[in-house]
Amino acid sequence: MSTSTPPTTSTPPTSQTQPQVPDPSKSPDRERTAQARAAVTAHLSAIGEQHLRPLEQRALGIKVNSTTIDKQEAALSKQTQELEKESDKLHREADQTSKKLKELGDIQNWAEVLERDLLVVEETLRMGEGEDLGWETEEEEEGEGIEGCDDESGKGAIKENEEETVPTGPGTHPS
Repeated sequence: MSTSTPPTTSTPPTSQTQPQVPDPSKSPDRERTAQARAAVTAHLSAIGEQHLRPLEQRALGIKVNSTTIDKQEAALSKQTQELEKESDKLHREADQTSKKLKELGDIQNWAEVLERDLLVVEETLRMGEGEDLGWETEEEEEGEGIEGCDDESGKGAIKENEEETVPTGPGTHPS
């Protein structure tokens, strides 16, 4: 009998067949890379913070200023509304005053017309009184004459109770 043994292939154990990968945290190149990376990151963070602080301060200043401007804008809006109300009030007052001045002008014009009319009435009364006193009227000046005059034209001296008086013109009183 022949016994044959099958050929055996031996496989080494798995731990022996895989190449060994060194631990990255233990490798000197990787350690230096990690240290360099940390140094660069720290340097960039420091540079960023140097530039970030002034920007943060400016942003804070802008926010405070914005709040102040909003408050001032609200106050200005309120004052503008109050000023508009005051302006409307003054406009109405000016219109009323203008109307009163116009009425005063109308009253003054009326007073002047009335004064002229009164002067005409006064002159008319003087002329009427002058006729009684022997003054000449317009008709008499035109040639009608006055009774009791010693000349033919009627414009001479008037005889009253043996006294001579000289007639005066309209608007003047005898002395």
